[in-house]
Amino acid sequence: MSDLAGQYIDAAISLLARVRDEEAENIELAAEALARTVTEGGRIFAFGAGHSSLAAQDVVYRAGGLVLMNLLAVPGVTGVDLVPVHLGSALERVSGLAPTVLDASPARSGDLLFLISLSGRQVMPVELAVHARQRGLTVVGVTSLAYPSAVTSGHPSGTFLKDHCDIVLDNKIAVGDGELTAPGADTTFGPVSTITTVALMQSVVAAAVGKLAGEGLAPPLFRSGNVDGGLAWNAKLMSDHRERVFYTF
Repeated sequence: MSDLAGQYIDAAISLLARVRDEEAENIELAAEALARTVTEGGRIFAFGAGHSSLAAQDVVYRAGGLVLMNLLAVPGVTGVDLVPVHLGSALERVSGLAPTVLDASPARSGDLLFLISLSGRQVMPVELAVHARQRGLTVVGVTSLAYPSAVTSGHPSGTFLKDHCDIVLDNKIAVGDGELTAPGADTTFGPVSTITTVALMQSVVAAAVGKLAGEGLAPPLFRSGNVDGGLAWNAKLMSDHRERVFYTF
């Protein structure tokens, strides 16, 4: 393994350890909110723009995951499959787009929204967080708390995602999202944000599953479709919870 490859893995391990040690209390709070939403019949949504959407997608429709997790998909920004790809970044600065999508979604008061944005500075995550809370949703923001003290907000209010959440999870990523440097490279590289953000999301789900099981409530969990009986198991769960599952027919 090259020295830089080893440095990258070491950086990821170090940041994961910080997430584990420094975010334990907030992970617990988010897990309590998730478990409570499950037991009270609420709907659960996850949103991220650009590469932040990877962590949102990671908890939706996957083996070992909660059946009730839904992706809130905003056209043009959920992923990097738009052509030209940089249009997605421009759309994050467009006012009214994300709130309009939320209004058109099945989300209602009492539901839970995981809102993921590394910098938390753009119009879209700030507007979405504000609008979701106005509509009575609980908002769990997953972001880097290093950004607000180092960059300006892109929202007219001058605020960041962190300022409009019920619970904030800090993914510990430094400004610029690059953990490595090398002679001849003009900027930092080796982004780790996807790794730590996915770890935060999955740790919240894991803790919530434990809480539900501990209360004697069987958590609705997907099985792998690549094991015998898995597809039938998953189809039954999606049918049983069809009033809270919005990624199927």
